[in-house]
Amino acid sequence: MTSVLRYLICIALAACILAAGCSVPGGQPEVVSDLSGDLVVHFLDVGQGDSILLQFHDKTMLIDASERGMADRIIAYLDDQNVERLDVVVATHAHSDHIGGLAAVISAYPVGEFVDAAQPHSTATYENLLALIEERGIPYTAAERGQTIALDPDLEILVLNPAAEPIGEINQDSVVLKVTYNEISYLFMGDAEKPAEESMMGAGLDLDADVLKVGHHASRYGSSAEFLSAVSPAISVISVGANNDYGHPHEETVERLEATGSRIYRTDLDGNVVIATDGRALSVTAGGAPAATVTTRAPAPTVTATATTTPAPTPLPTGVYVADLDLQEERVTVANTDPAAVNLTGWTITDEGARNTYTFPVFSLDPGADVTVHSGAGNDTATDLYWGRSGPVWNNDGDTATLADANGAVVSILEG
Repeated sequence: MTSVLRYLICIALAACILAAGCSVPGGQPEVVSDLSGDLVVHFLDVGQGDSILLQFHDKTMLIDASERGMADRIIAYLDDQNVERLDVVVATHAHSDHIGGLAAVISAYPVGEFVDAAQPHSTATYENLLALIEERGIPYTAAERGQTIALDPDLEILVLNPAAEPIGEINQDSVVLKVTYNEISYLFMGDAEKPAEESMMGAGLDLDADVLKVGHHASRYGSSAEFLSAVSPAISVISVGANNDYGHPHEETVERLEATGSRIYRTDLDGNVVIATDGRALSVTAGGAPAATVTTRAPAPTVTATATTTPAPTPLPTGVYVADLDLQEERVTVANTDPAAVNLTGWTITDEGARNTYTFPVFSLDPGADVTVHSGAGNDTATDLYWGRSGPVWNNDGDTATLADANGAVVSILEG
C-alpha cells in the first residue's frame, strides 16, 4: 500500500468518526448531546432488590419486582409511565428481593407471558407466585440458554442463562438476558456471579454490551475482570439499597468496574436510572434529570458529564436491625445501634410469606446490645429469647426475616 493511499484512508476514517451517523466497531463511547430513544429502560430505586422496566414502542417487559414491601412503589411508577399491560414479566430467580413484589404487580395488570428461572425453591413466596400465574392463566416459560423472547420484531432478546444443565445454585442459575436494538445492547445479570459468568464465557456467548445491569448488587463474588473485559460496558448500573446489611456494592467490585472506564450509576445514590436508546446512542437520566448521552463511536476527546443525583434515603429513625439469620441453627439476631435503649415490646419477626410470626414480649434492647431469638424452647434472658416452637421455622434452602415495630412498620429485612 502506498503512503498516499494510507493517507487517504486515514482521512476518510477520520471523517467517518466525526460524522454523526457513523460508528466504528470496537470504538469507545463518547458524550454527546441529549437524545430520546425508542427503547427506554428504567432501573427502579427499590431498596435492596431489583426491578427493571423495559418500554419499546407500545410493548413492555418487567424484570423482577424487589421485596413485597416495594410493590406499591413499583405499581405507582408503572402507572406514572402509563403502563396498562405487561407483555412479558421475567423472574430472574426466586429470592424475595427479586420476586417478593411480583404477585401484587401481576395482580394489578394483564400479563402476556411469565418467564421464570424454573429452579427448585420451596419458599411460600415462590410457591404462591406460581399458583397465581396458574390461576390467572398466564403462559409460563422456563428460561433456558439459546431461547429468545418475542417482545417485538425489531428487538432481539436472548436468554444467556441458565444453561440446559443448571449450575445448581439459585443465584448462579439466574435468568440473564441480552437485549439488542440495532447497534446498542443491554445485559441484565440478575444475581448471577462468577460461576455463571464462566459458564457463559465458556459457551462462547457474545457478552459485549453497552449497558450492564451489574450482577448481584455488585457482590465481591461477581463481575470478574475477565467477564467485564468480555462485556466492556459503557454504562454500569448497580441496583442496591442504601446502608444494606450485605455491604453491597463491595469496594473491590466497584474498582473492577471503574477499571473498565464504565460510567457507574447506583440506585442508592442516583435514585431511578433511566437509559434510553434510538439503537445508536444512549441517553442517561439519573435522579429525574438528564445525566449524560452516550453514543458508540470511535475514541474522541474526553468530555466531562454532569449527573444529577437524589440524596440517599433518610435513615430509619431507629438503629434496630436484623443482624443475622442462621437458617440451620434456627436463630435470628436483632441488634441496636442507637445511643439509647429501644422498647421492642410488641415488635414482630416474620419469615418469608409471613407463615410464622414471633411477637416480642415486654423487652427493652440496650444501646449497642443484641438479642437472639431461637425457634425452640428455653428460658428468656437479656440476650436470648425463645419462640417455643416444636418444629423448624426457617427454610434451610433460603428464607427472609422481617422485623416490624409495634405498629407493623417494617424496620429491617434480612435474607438468609
